[in-house]
Amino acid sequence: QVQLVESGGGPVQSGGSLRLSCAASAYSYSSNCMAWFRQVPGKEREGIAGIDRDGWTFYADSVKWRFTISQDNAKNTLYLEMNLLKSDDTAMYYCASSRIRCVGRLLKPADITYWGQGTQVTVSS
Repeated sequence: QVQLVESGGGPVQSGGSLRLSCAASAYSYSSNCMAWFRQVPGKEREGIAGIDRDGWTFYADSVKWRFTISQDNAKNTLYLEMNLLKSDDTAMYYCASSRIRCVGRLLKPADITYWGQGTQVTVSS
């Protein structure tokens, strides 16, 4: 069993920045893709960024050029750098791991093997 623990969420003003972290208990077990999802009440969980085992990254149009996904394999940690935050970015953010590769595409919730517990990001205008 792999545990994923997110941190770094919180309140932020519109235009500001946050960096989310996701610490994994066993990073290299057999993950082919690490990803970030987000969800607002009443809506489906959506994938917003993914990084494949070979380092390829992919983003949803809604966050492209503002968010950056990265990983530090030595620290077993996944990151999401979020800049120019908008009120539409308010959501619960989840770290996710999958055995499915994600070169050139975003994963869907059904593709995910392990989920973190989530961290709330609230952007005020």
